Formats: sequence, structure tokens, C-alpha cells
Amino acid sequence: MKFLDQAPRFLFFTGKGGVGKTSIACATAIQLADAGRQVLLVSTDPASNVGQVFGTAIGNRITAIAAVSNLAALEIDPQAAAQAYRDRIVGPVRGMLPETVVAGIEEQLSGACTTEIAAFDEFTALLTDSALTSDYDHIVFDTAPTGHTIRLLQLPGAWSGFLETGKGDASCLGPLAGLEKQRAQYKAAVEALADTQRTRLMLVARAQQATLREVAHTHKELASIGLSQQYLIVNGILPDSEAENDPLAAAIHEREQAALNAVPAVLQQLPCDYVPLKPFNLVGLPALRQLLSATPAQAQASIDPAVELDEPGLPELIDGIAKNGHGLVMLMGKGGVGKTTLAAAIAVELARRGLLVHLTTSDPAAHLSETLNGTIGSLNVSRIDPHTETERYRQHILETKGAKLDAQGRALLEEDLRSPCTEEIAVFQAFSQVIREAGKKFVVMDTAPTGHTLLLLDATGAYHREINRQMGSSGLHYTTPLMRLQDPELTKVLIVTLAETTPVLEAANLQADLNRAGIKPWAWIINNSIAATSVTSPLLRQRAMNELREINAVANQHARRYAVVPLLRHEPVGVERLLALTGENSRHSES
Repeated sequence: MKFLDQAPRFLFFTGKGGVGKTSIACATAIQLADAGRQVLLVSTDPASNVGQVFGTAIGNRITAIAAVSNLAALEIDPQAAAQAYRDRIVGPVRGMLPETVVAGIEEQLSGACTTEIAAFDEFTALLTDSALTSDYDHIVFDTAPTGHTIRLLQLPGAWSGFLETGKGDASCLGPLAGLEKQRAQYKAAVEALADTQRTRLMLVARAQQATLREVAHTHKELASIGLSQQYLIVNGILPDSEAENDPLAAAIHEREQAALNAVPAVLQQLPCDYVPLKPFNLVGLPALRQLLSATPAQAQASIDPAVELDEPGLPELIDGIAKNGHGLVMLMGKGGVGKTTLAAAIAVELARRGLLVHLTTSDPAAHLSETLNGTIGSLNVSRIDPHTETERYRQHILETKGAKLDAQGRALLEEDLRSPCTEEIAVFQAFSQVIREAGKKFVVMDTAPTGHTLLLLDATGAYHREINRQMGSSGLHYTTPLMRLQDPELTKVLIVTLAETTPVLEAANLQADLNRAGIKPWAWIINNSIAATSVTSPLLRQRAMNELREINAVANQHARRYAVVPLLRHEPVGVERLLALTGENSRHSES
């Protein structure tokens, strides 16, 4: 593997949930340790399963892996780190400030930004404290800090006073209020990340066009802040041999090769490794030692019976959605799970039934027009441009709140408005215009705001709260956008995931986030399931068996209702194929 050639001291693996970065990080650590190097494996993934992979309890302490000489591991718990971080910031003001103010600070520190920064706070010593890590030749990190986190840590130093005086807006800067005393250590950590002699960053992807586009965005974001030593790892590629006698396997192989032939230009310049798909779960040392091996793994599923899956499909969910004749349907989930396709399929099927439908997206890579590739009566399609909406929102804030600030305050406000939360809030405001239509027609929304953004809007902003304050005693009827989202009669949130461990855990975290915002997801959709198909490929049959545990977890632990959508032989592009995806014969389909 190219990424292991002359490996530097720090190796970071980053990528979306479900692409296999934990497995590759673990396999890398084992390979380096087997070569006689002293290795520390560190996970900062909220859904970390490193302990499960090695079959031993690890936790937030350096633990020797007994079965692998020279290897130790550490699992940083981002949620625990975030809670300790919140306590450190909120503790001194509790009892001194009104409870409503304290609650607002806690809410501002409740989202993903705080978790990311708190996790960085935990492992920054591993990058800068030589005494702490002097025993190790390599430190392998499962989950690198995002470009967003690093940019925040590079911001000017006067955050605390800026936020305390109320000059900031609802954004990601709240979590930075407690960092002043550690700026030197953070600066050293960021320098270590940018040092190509010490650090190498691996971008882990799957052979899917949408995933590769997201990785290209990550590459540019990290390169722009100095993290230029990057390698691309494309994981889970179906071997040629599996495509010989199985039509579905052949179609998957063809799609993957097409994606690899169309790799974004910015990624083509990177050193690249390809890791073939394995038939087994990547748990335990024998499996991990095979992951990066050049020797093909033999599937053991040929002697097993085919999976007979009898689970609810998309048609049943659409029947429930259509009953009211109108409403807001929001599809949420991590990148690469198929939200755009499913949003288009649901919208097309509702329109086929003669219902008025507005399908809208804010995803720059959604390409809804390509997915639809046609028109159908009573369906209207729109796209909200995040860049345009964000610039409009920034200008509004600068012209109102910024007009009263001095030069330093205005500069800090401009930094505040560069955060990703600013974009989500701006896009949500644009979505709010569309949401009003849901009282008379169906509005199907692809790429909805996260639960964290909704909480910021409600708890720090002020639109929902200000309306409450102004209207609460007037006796007049009013409805805010958040209230519409919290109304189960009007809004149905569909969480989209895959039948794999990490995507299901991430979807469960998203559901908890939404619940805190008072929004109860209506259903889950498990997309691209092999278990819901008929396959003869031994490797795919084994993968189908592996999916059953995750489907069972969704059905029995997470979802009030759910649907399983099969992995299809052909991409569901065009109205006809989208209708086939949602029709009564859609399950077990190979169309």
C-alpha cells in the first residue's frame, strides 16, 4: 500500500461514516506493529468500535492490545469530553447568571462543533507532548479533525469577550469560549498537522461518485489550511471475479469502475490505494490482517442459503405519508446514503398519485435534475443555493448587528459568520419560505438542517423565542418554522441510513439530536440493502448475512416504523426507474 511507504509518525484516517476508516486504521496499526514498530492507535470517532474490533475493552486510557505485540490503543469518548468541556465553561457562571442565560449557553455548546473541538482538546497533547508519547514510533488516528475544526482553532484570540458582550450570533464560535489558555498548545498541534515530515492524512472513500465528490471537497478544505500530505484510499471495491455469474454483482462492478474512471480532478493528483471488498465482518485479528493483504479473501457464503428477507418496503411508508394529502417530508442522514434519490422517488410517487408536490434541495452535489431526468405532472422542483443564501444572511447581519461595532468587533463578527452553522441557518431561513407551502401541498425536502442547527435557531436566536415573547400574551395565533417541524401532523422526518454499523450509529445520534429539538422522526429508511435482493455471488451473499444484525437493530431499537430498500442493478435515474423503486413490486427488484 502506497500510504504505508515510509510512514511518518502521525497517520490520520478521515472519511464519512461507513466507508471503513476504522477498519483500515486498525489494520494499519497492526501491520506497523507486526513490522516491529511501537504503535498507539487512537480513536476520536463518536461511534468508535475499536474495542469491538479487537475484542477487548479499551476506553479513555492507553491499553495494551494483548494479542498484538507492540500495539496499544486509546478510545477518546467525544461525548464525555464534550460534557467535561461544557462543565468547565458553564460551571463558573452557574448560579451567577439567570437560568435562562445559562440554558442558552449550554444549548450553544450542545452541537457537533463542541464535540469536535472537545475531542481535539483531548488528543492535542498526543501531537505536542513528547513525554506522553515518547514510547511510540507511530500514532495512528481513527478520525482526523475536520478542516472546519482547524479553521476555528486558527481564529483570533478575543472570542470570550466578544461572545460575553453578546456581539456574536448563533454560530459555532460558542464552543471556543473556553480555549484562551490553551492557544499555544493548539497552535503547536495545528503546526504538527501541517508538517509533512511528521503527518500523513488518508482520505478514505468508496467507489461511488457522490462519496468521491465529498472527499474532493474535504481534500480542498484541508489543503487550503496547510494539510497537504494527503493520500486517497478507495475501500470496498467489488472484485472482478464476483461479477462473472451474478447480474447484480456485474452491475455494481460496472458502476464502481465508472466512478473510478470519473474521479474528480483534484483527487487524481493524489497517491491512491484500492482495497477490495471483503466477504466477512472486519472484527478480530485474522480479518484485519487480511484487509490490506494482496491475497484475495475467499468468501464462505456459497454453502449458506440465500437470505429471505421479509421487511416493509418504501410503498408502505408512502401510503402513510400520502394519507393527509399534504405535509412536509424531510429526508435526513449522512452523505452517501442516498437521500437525494429517495427524496426524488417519494416526490415522484406522490405526484403520480395526483398530489401536488414541491421537491426542493440545498445539496450542491444533489443533481436532482439528473436524478429525475424528466418531468411528471403536479411536481415542481427547486434548488436553494447555499452560497447565495449564506451571503445574503451575512450581509444582513453585518448591516444590522455589525453596523454598531468598532473595527475589531466587526472583524470578529465576520469570523463568526464564516462558520458552517451560519450556512445552515441561512439555508433554513430560505427553507422556511418553502415550508409554508406544506399546508396545501406536499413539500419533500432533501438535505434538511441538522438538529444542532434547529437548536441554535431556537435557543440562541431568537426567531422562535422572540415570536413567543412578542405573541405569547397577545392571544393571537402564530406558527414559527420550528413549531411546524415539531408538529407530527404536518411534518414527517425520514432518517436515511445503510445496513452497516457506523451509518446506523450515526443515524441514531442524529435521531437523539432531533429529539432534543422536539422533533420525533417518523420513520427510518435502510437504503441499498443487499439482503433485500437475490444474489448468487458468494461475497455478496455473505455481506447480506452481515446486514441482518443492523436491520434488526433499526427495527427493534431505533425506529417506530421503517422500510428496507434493495440495492438495485441499475441506478434509479429517471422518472420510470424512480417509480419502479416505489411501486408495489419494488422490493426484491433487480430492475
